[in-house]
Amino acid sequence: MRQVLFAVALLASTDIALAQPAPAAPVSAYPAHRVYDTKKKRITDFEAMVAQLANADLVFLGEQHDDPRTHQLQAAVLEGVARRRSGPIVLALEMFERDVQPNLDRYLAGNMTEAEFLAGSRPWGNYAVDYRPMVEFARSKGWPVVAGNVPRRLASVVARRGLAAIDSLPAGDRAFVAKQLSCPRDGYWERFKQTMGDMGGHGMSLSPEQLEATVWRTYEAQCVKDETMGEAVAESHLARQAMVIHANGAFHSDYRYGTVARAQQRAPKAKSVVVSFVPVTDLDTVDGKPHRKLGDFVVFTLATPKPAATPPGATR
Repeated sequence: MRQVLFAVALLASTDIALAQPAPAAPVSAYPAHRVYDTKKKRITDFEAMVAQLANADLVFLGEQHDDPRTHQLQAAVLEGVARRRSGPIVLALEMFERDVQPNLDRYLAGNMTEAEFLAGSRPWGNYAVDYRPMVEFARSKGWPVVAGNVPRRLASVVARRGLAAIDSLPAGDRAFVAKQLSCPRDGYWERFKQTMGDMGGHGMSLSPEQLEATVWRTYEAQCVKDETMGEAVAESHLARQAMVIHANGAFHSDYRYGTVARAQQRAPKAKSVVVSFVPVTDLDTVDGKPHRKLGDFVVFTLATPKPAATPPGATR
């Protein structure tokens, strides 16, 4: 649910803070976690999981955007795969939008400073701490990094006007959206509708008809994001004959819906592996069975405590 609510907030937001450059975090030390192998139905270890990921064509790392331990483990996945795989590898990210790919390429090639890159690429507010380590690791290895997401402003157009609005986009903007678009009322839609259905609890007073229409348009925007990221992943794999590791919000890849399904449609012979990161409050009592349909592996992380709310009138 948090990933969908976060995505809606991003669609509505036009002011994402620029991240300040920071040293890349080391990837050698793993934060507390437990790995559940959903096929073998047992707890396994991180290195055993990474060994299997290294044999895949497409790897989807489904994250909770606000969990720092997840991001540390994602960086560790890159390092572990790099140790095991000698062929071409591509890092693809939901967190950068297609129209900033030229800046990303120039930065990776050493033709742009990091400050210039960040100023022109609309990084997420947590880029410096959570995503920079992955980008810098890829850069150190000479891996391409793909900005896979549709520009937020275009997704916002769909959320307001529906999928048909894509047809009226200028050619330059249309090029940033997947060529083929579909938005079926399937199991993914049912999950999305269930998650987003109670919009009355988010300051919206809507009739049932208005609620259905609003949720559907928001879902169409979600589909545009998935189609565009799926296209980016599949094209990167097919054009480069490369392994692609894609980091995205877990809702986009859980149950092999969303981005996973869209990528698999475009690259049906590719072997894909889905990892879902799930923060929990107690690692000693985790039970993987209720989560076994999320993907091929579920990585439980120790949730970071949220800061206590400040009472009215108090100061921190």
